Amino acid sequence: MPKIRAASVAEHRQLQRAALLDAARALLAEGGRDALTFAALAARTGLARSSVYEYFGSRAAVVEELCAVDFPLWAAEIEAGMAACDGARDRLEAYVRGQLHLATDPRHVAVVAISERELDDGARERIRAAHTGLITLVVEALGDLGHERPRLAAALLQGVVESAVRQIERAAPAEAAAIADMAVAVALNGLGTPS
Repeated sequence: MPKIRAASVAEHRQLQRAALLDAARALLAEGGRDALTFAALAARTGLARSSVYEYFGSRAAVVEELCAVDFPLWAAEIEAGMAACDGARDRLEAYVRGQLHLATDPRHVAVVAISERELDDGARERIRAAHTGLITLVVEALGDLGHERPRLAAALLQGVVESAVRQIERAAPAEAAAIADMAVAVALNGLGTPS
């Protein structure tokens, strides 16, 4: 019987941890990085504030766990979008559009913003490592297109994506689609005329 009890205690803790992460996602989506506090997490989940500390020792620990859980899911969405495409150009377009779609997701925006300030270098490096799989797919697509230096081209493409993300962050929501279209055109055709 003790093993059953231990399993249910572990399961309960896992469910509580998941509830705290769901609450953190909601708080970030609703109010940005300043909304994520232990008091707000406690209120949202019905736990005492001191109980939240039993699951996460700091706000940075909450953010790191969100990144560890959510970033691979977001990467998988982009990877699935790329995999659904037939040609290399279409895969590159799916990559750019997938990245830029995330840039308009308030939860993603908040997690990225807070992770830049809250996480240590080791945590940020683990996040970068999760992104490496996507870059490998980009390098493959660029290789399929005949680029002599696909890794360099992938790094430059990522620069286009990051610049477009900054433009989307500054623009009115209605402009996001036009920025994404321009980013795709630059990524696929350079600064020449779109084909």
